[in-house]
Amino acid sequence: MNPGKPKLLLATLLGLLTILFAGPALAGPTHIKAELIAEGSVSPGGSTTLAIRFVPDAGWHGYWKNPGDAGQPATFDWTKPDTLTLDAARFPVPEKLVIAGLMNHVYNGEHVLLFRVTASADAPMGAVLPVSVKANWLACTNSICVPESGTLQTSITVGQSAPDAASRTRFDGWRAHLPQPLVQPGMVEQVGDTVRLAIPYPAGAAVDQPWFYAETADLVNYATPQATTRSGDWLIVEAKATSVPFNGQPVSGLLMTSPGRGLEFTAKPGAVPQGERPDGQAMQALIAFAGALLGGLLLNILPCVFPIISLKALSLVRSGESEAAARREALAYTAGVVLTCLALGGLLLGLRSAGVAVGWAFQLQNPWIVALLLVLAVAITANLAGWFTLPGFGGGEQLAQQDGVKGAFWTGALAAFVATPCTGPFMAAALGAALVLPVPAALLIFAGLGLGMALPFLAIGYVPALRSRLPRPGAWMETFRRFLAIPMGLTALALAWLLAGQTGIAKEIPFLAPAASQHTPFSEQKLAALRGEGKPVFLYFTADWCLTCKVNEKTAIETDAVRSAFGKKGVVVMVGDWTRSDPAITRFLEAKGRSGVPLYLWYAPGKEGQELPQLLTPAMLAALD
Repeated sequence: MNPGKPKLLLATLLGLLTILFAGPALAGPTHIKAELIAEGSVSPGGSTTLAIRFVPDAGWHGYWKNPGDAGQPATFDWTKPDTLTLDAARFPVPEKLVIAGLMNHVYNGEHVLLFRVTASADAPMGAVLPVSVKANWLACTNSICVPESGTLQTSITVGQSAPDAASRTRFDGWRAHLPQPLVQPGMVEQVGDTVRLAIPYPAGAAVDQPWFYAETADLVNYATPQATTRSGDWLIVEAKATSVPFNGQPVSGLLMTSPGRGLEFTAKPGAVPQGERPDGQAMQALIAFAGALLGGLLLNILPCVFPIISLKALSLVRSGESEAAARREALAYTAGVVLTCLALGGLLLGLRSAGVAVGWAFQLQNPWIVALLLVLAVAITANLAGWFTLPGFGGGEQLAQQDGVKGAFWTGALAAFVATPCTGPFMAAALGAALVLPVPAALLIFAGLGLGMALPFLAIGYVPALRSRLPRPGAWMETFRRFLAIPMGLTALALAWLLAGQTGIAKEIPFLAPAASQHTPFSEQKLAALRGEGKPVFLYFTADWCLTCKVNEKTAIETDAVRSAFGKKGVVVMVGDWTRSDPAITRFLEAKGRSGVPLYLWYAPGKEGQELPQLLTPAMLAALD
C-alpha cells in the first residue's frame, strides 16, 4: 500500500466523523470553554470589536482556519440586528502539531478570534443591540477529538464613550497575537512537485523559524519540511505540492516569522526568483566573517580599545615574560575577547528571536549600562593620566597577581565590553549579515569580530620578532601612558553625551540639545494637539518588514527636497512604527478601515486628514499644501 494512503484515510475518517457528530454538543462540560465579549460601545457609523475567547483544558487544543491534515475549524452562525455588520474572523498565529505523521495547525492554549463590527449611520443612540452566535468547534487531544458547541451572547450599546481602560488593555493584548497583513502581494508558481512562493520581505529584516501556513486548501503537503531562502527583498518558500494540480489562481496564507508572530499575505501566479542556496549562505557567512575579522582588527585603533591593548602590550614589555608565558597570556586575552563578543552576540540573537527589535550595542539603550561604561572610561582615563592609581586596573594586574593568564583573560573581556560604543569600518555589513543568517553562522561572525580584536595581541604573544621590536622599558612608557588618556577621555565624553540624551539632561544644555525637525512618534493625543495648534502634519505608518514602506522612505520621504519643503512649511512629520504589533496603531488603522501598512495621511491646517497613495514621489510630498 502507498505509505501516504493510511494518513489520507485517517484524515478523511476523522473529518467524516467530525461532520457526522458536529451537531449538538456532547452532554457534560466542554473541554474548550468559549465566551463572546464586546470591547465597548459603538457610535453610529463607527466600529468596535467583538471577541470569541477559547480556553482549552490542559492537554486539549483547538484549530486554525485551515486545520491542516486533520481537524475542523470553528464555525459561526450569527444572530444580530440589521444595523450591525460583521467582518470575517481574524485568527491569531497558530502552532504546528504533528501526530502520526499528520500536520495539524492548532492552538494549545487560550486563543481569541476578533471580529470587527460596524454600526449603520442610522443606529439610534442609546440603543442596546443584542448579539448572539451559535459556535461549533472541535476539541482534541493527541488521541481523541470531541465536537463541541455553544450559544454565546453579549450586547453592544450605541454611544460615543470609549472602552474602559481594562477592556482596552485586554483587547490590545489579544490584537498583539494577530498576524500583520502585507499590502504588497507575493508570487506563487509550481515547478514539478514543488510549490514555490516569493513573499516581500526586506533583506535586512530578521526571521526566525519561518513556516508557511497555507490558507488555500490542497496547495501544499502540510507535513513535509519546507525550504526557506532569500533573494534580495524576497523570502522564498518551497514546499511539496499535493496531488491536486495547481489551478493558477491567487493563493493566501500566513508566514510565521518567529513563534507567535506572522504576516498574512496573498500571492499571485508569477515567476518566483531563485533563492540563495545553502552554499550561497555559506559563502555569505564566510564573507561576513572576513568583514568582521577586519572590522575587529581596525577596532584596535579606535579610542575605546587602543589604550587597553596598548597597556597590555606595555605590561609584557615591562615584565619581560618568557615566550611560553607570553603565548599563554595571548591565548587568554583572545579567549576573553571572543567569549565576550559571543555572549553579547548570543544575547542579541536571543532578544531578536523573542521579537525584541534590537541591534548591535543594544545594551547601550540602557542608561544604567551606559553609566557603568562611563564610570569605567573615566576611571581608566584618570588612571592613564596619572591623577590617581587604581591597583591592577589598567591591565588586569590585580587578577594576575597569582595567575597572569587570569589577568589577560579579564583584560580581553574588558576590551570587548568597552568596545561596544565603537563602530569601525566593515562592521556594519558583517553584523547586518549576522542578523539574517542562521544562528551558527551568526555566532561565527561574532567570534570573527572578537578574533579580529585579539589579533594584535596574539601576534605579539606568538611572534618573538614583534616582541623584540617593542621599545625597551624606560621613561617614555610613562609619557606614552599619559598620551593614552586622550583617546580614552574622548570615549568618556561620548558616553557622557549619550547618557545625557537618555536621561533628558541634554535638553537643558543648549549645545547638547537635539536638533529640531526630528520625527515625532505617533500618538492620537499628540496628533490632536498639533492639529489644535493649526500645524500641518504628515503622518505615516511603517514597519521594518514592509518593503513598500522602505522604498517610499528612501526614495521620497527622506529625500533632501522633501525635508526642505516640509521645513519651509513647518510640517511636523509623525511616524507610527508597526514593526511589532502596537495596539494604539492597530486601533488607528482599523478606525481608518485599514488592516496593514503603509498608510500615509496629510493633515492640512484646519482640515480633515487626506489619505495619500501608497506609492509616493518627492514632488507629490513637496507639493502638499
